[in-house]
Amino acid sequence: MSELLLSVQDLHTTFFTPSGEVHAVDGVSFNLNEGKVLGIVGESGSGKSVSAYSVMQILSYPGRITSGSIKFRGEELVGASEEKIRHIRGNKISIIFQDPMTSLNPTFTIGNQLREAIMLHTDRNKKQAQERAIEMLELVGINEPEKRIRQYPFELSGGMRQRVMIAMALACEPDILIADEPTTALDVTIQAQILELMADLQKKLGMAIIMITHDLGVIASMCDEVIVMYAGRVAERGTAPQIFYRPKHEYTKGLIRSIPNIENDDKEPLVPISGTPVDMLNMPAGCAFAPRCERAMKICLTEKPKEIFINDAHISACWMNVKEGAEKGIIETDENGEIVRIPLDGEVSYNG
Repeated sequence: MSELLLSVQDLHTTFFTPSGEVHAVDGVSFNLNEGKVLGIVGESGSGKSVSAYSVMQILSYPGRITSGSIKFRGEELVGASEEKIRHIRGNKISIIFQDPMTSLNPTFTIGNQLREAIMLHTDRNKKQAQERAIEMLELVGINEPEKRIRQYPFELSGGMRQRVMIAMALACEPDILIADEPTTALDVTIQAQILELMADLQKKLGMAIIMITHDLGVIASMCDEVIVMYAGRVAERGTAPQIFYRPKHEYTKGLIRSIPNIENDDKEPLVPISGTPVDMLNMPAGCAFAPRCERAMKICLTEKPKEIFINDAHISACWMNVKEGAEKGIIETDENGEIVRIPLDGEVSYNG
């Protein structure tokens, strides 16, 4: 069994704005093992990127972690010294940011920026860092790396700049790579190339990946486990087959229904999720998705659903599961009467 690399438990990250508190991450928990790919999916504003920035400890003012635990190889990162965080950030856990067009400094050459990252996190000298930079550019499929290393970002295409960002993130051989919308602003062909590159590098280097994206197709093809987030909370968590073939949250079902199906008639309309994302400054008393849910019940409007196990690897926070479990008489409770499990599905597999 692979080793546990990252454990995030009951993480709360809040932005203290003049208009009020925004609970961008509200009690998120997940684990990541060696060599695994974890996908985090959801609409804009659901808390995906803030969760990643919390792990990396790169939150900008006025956001901060208010409670919870983030452990890397058993070491607590919340409240750790800046020196310890700097040792882990970039060296053990690296991140690829959303936009390759603006992530690189336009006033420095590619080589300068790669060398700086390598020298900051390793004991290599300038010459060794230069050799490592060329090696990394070659690894990520950039042709003529000796030439590219002397060029500025504006001289490279969007796809090449994204490859440079991947090279920079992998230069110190991190245990975990966080890819925050790694194909944003790239055309479809380049997107496919970047994703194929990441999959190949993940297998070659054996690192774990946290893939943050809106694209369910990316999640289905790359990820071992999937987290569906909505309004800062985990709506559903499970293996990719469970999420795609036996979803147990109404939001997840809505996301899947909105995917175009090439096998259907071209005239068949898409089924979008009605309404708009919740106002994070004015959260509803009950389930955050209830105002947009076609199956919402009275309890959905007044009480927040808890995360409940469907099976050992599948968790969902939806009152519809409680209703269905009660109707089938399969709800399992603990000694205090709290619901701990509603076995609504069995094992499921697919060829992905």
